[in-house]
Amino acid sequence: MIVAVVGPTATGKSDLALDLAEALSGPRAPAEIVNADAFQLYRGMDVGTAKVPPAERRGIVHHQLDVLDPTQDASVAHYQAAARADLDAIAARGARAVVVGGSGLYVRALLDEMNFPGTDPQVRARLEGRAETEGRRALHAELVRRDPDAAASIGPENTRRLVRALEVIEITGQPFTANLPRQEYVRLAVQIGLDCDRPTLDARVAGRVDRMWSAGLVDEVRSLASPAQGGTGAGLGTTAARAVGYAELLRWFAGDLTEDAAREAVVTDTRRLARKQMGWFGRDPRVQWLDAGSPTLLADALAVVRAADAETLPAPEDRPVRRSLGS
Repeated sequence: MIVAVVGPTATGKSDLALDLAEALSGPRAPAEIVNADAFQLYRGMDVGTAKVPPAERRGIVHHQLDVLDPTQDASVAHYQAAARADLDAIAARGARAVVVGGSGLYVRALLDEMNFPGTDPQVRARLEGRAETEGRRALHAELVRRDPDAAASIGPENTRRLVRALEVIEITGQPFTANLPRQEYVRLAVQIGLDCDRPTLDARVAGRVDRMWSAGLVDEVRSLASPAQGGTGAGLGTTAARAVGYAELLRWFAGDLTEDAAREAVVTDTRRLARKQMGWFGRDPRVQWLDAGSPTLLADALAVVRAADAETLPAPEDRPVRRSLGS
């Protein structure tokens, strides 16, 4: 049974994941943590992503941290393959995997049935050409014929998604909707969500930003950004440069914001991110929510895990009967 700790930023997911990993470790198979935060994949992006420092990881093995350079663009499909390989290896060692992160798409890609059809430049170019010559509504009409459910969710004005849907249909021979994510675990899992009331979460976010500033966030971003981005490093790629805490400082370095305005923007954007994350995970009925501020949080989380474990055990009548040597 995989244990996943999810929810909004600044709710203490990393701390709970460490506590759970310690509590769920066996004498021969210590639990291991698998990261599901898109920006903690990046080397050097430590302070701004609230990455747990190596010295504070309590000797627990962590996976999917520091696997990309900031100049690289992250890929959900690549993450899915690499992180699922980690889960396979952890299971082969007889250990428990504890997944932790607030990137909803990455959590879904890791735990749920989600396929990533490839692309075909020739098919895409032909469809884009048709959009130019025949118009978007012609593509939408074709999608209505070939996949009515997809057409109902993709409006006739969205050329990019129309082209992608028809491309997937042509490549796979299946409806586009057949490749959309489904809330179906590919491995046994239980999701524990952390949340708290909005005023408390807003205060937590403000406190986190204060700590990041004190811990050297400005120097970190400057050391990663290229000279053209106002820094001294190799540069932040398209994906990394969008991370909250980094995007705002890059605007400050570019002269678009003052330092005070950049700092306030980090607070505002982090709060916005937390609400977006809550909306994402809140739509998943499988998440079992706990109060992030509960004094019995670890005990509450362990109760959820044990209940989930118990549900996976065979019924008593189905279990093998143990006989003594003398019977």
